[in-house]
Amino acid sequence: MELFLVRHAIALPLPEGAGEEEDDARPLTPKGVRRFRKVVRGLAALGVGLDLILTSPKRRALETAELLSDLLQGETRVSPHLAEPPGEELLAEIPAEGRVALVGHEPYLSVFLTQLLFGDLLGGSVQDALEGRFLLKKGGVAWLEGTPRPGGMTLRALFPPKVFRL
Repeated sequence: MELFLVRHAIALPLPEGAGEEEDDARPLTPKGVRRFRKVVRGLAALGVGLDLILTSPKRRALETAELLSDLLQGETRVSPHLAEPPGEELLAEIPAEGRVALVGHEPYLSVFLTQLLFGDLLGGSVQDALEGRFLLKKGGVAWLEGTPRPGGMTLRALFPPKVFRL
């Protein structure tokens, strides 16, 4: 199976003193939309097609997933587990076969990426995983292959969004 971890595109900044509701409702900026469309075109040029998109319920992730759906031949589902630290619940939502994209947020995607690649080699704690994490910039994509379990995947590519703008 192939798994694509996608950080949401550039969103409006969170106003000072804003709460969780305001954070959840932040939309993508026009610049974020323009740039992420280039990411989608780049992935298409690499032959990427998707069977499933799982997305965080936060607006910026939903809007990113909508743009990514140009590559989709299946369905998009919302997963609240993509808006929180990764755990067994998120792993259980990922099918064992196909090409699946997860659209979410930092630092959770980097922690999840580290866990999928190295498993318990980092002691299993989120703090340890954060110290050795891979950085996913806004609109960045990590392309993995293997079995979606801790230590069961290999990194095929790590694309900062800038790669697709060059």
